[in-house]
Amino acid sequence: MAMGLMNSGRGGRRSRRAPMAEINVTPFVDVMLVLLIIFMVTAPLLASGVPIELPDSNANPVDQTPDQVTISIDGEGYVFIDDARVPVGGLPQALETIDRGADGKGPIIVLRGDKALDYGRVMAVMGELNRAGFNSISLITNAKGAATPVSSGSSDEE
Repeated sequence: MAMGLMNSGRGGRRSRRAPMAEINVTPFVDVMLVLLIIFMVTAPLLASGVPIELPDSNANPVDQTPDQVTISIDGEGYVFIDDARVPVGGLPQALETIDRGADGKGPIIVLRGDKALDYGRVMAVMGELNRAGFNSISLITNAKGAATPVSSGSSDEE
């Protein structure tokens, strides 16, 4: 304590630093770049959250519109509206909750079905969509490879 009095009594110099008026933004930029990379990698995975192995087709690609609802049927037969799983037997009630819009026609329905599914299961979902009043349904396929050629079904060789 005596030293403190001695220094201040003689007009000694006080060592005080001036406040710094600059902000170092380098760590902030580094964090933002890492977050940007994370979002760029995960954004395509969020487009279709239900893993489905689509059948192949040679059809032209369908334009995506913002007023569309994706209905997916996975390999086990469970139905999803966008990414939400619909309880078994609850598809009619879930379809009633879809917003019809101002014109009353409703959004375009995009139907994705696993290629291992029974044809009857896909038709049952399409029947429920039709009964709910959704008449504009797009079937989504995989366009990577050529589709298996369709035979006429009549093999009358004698």
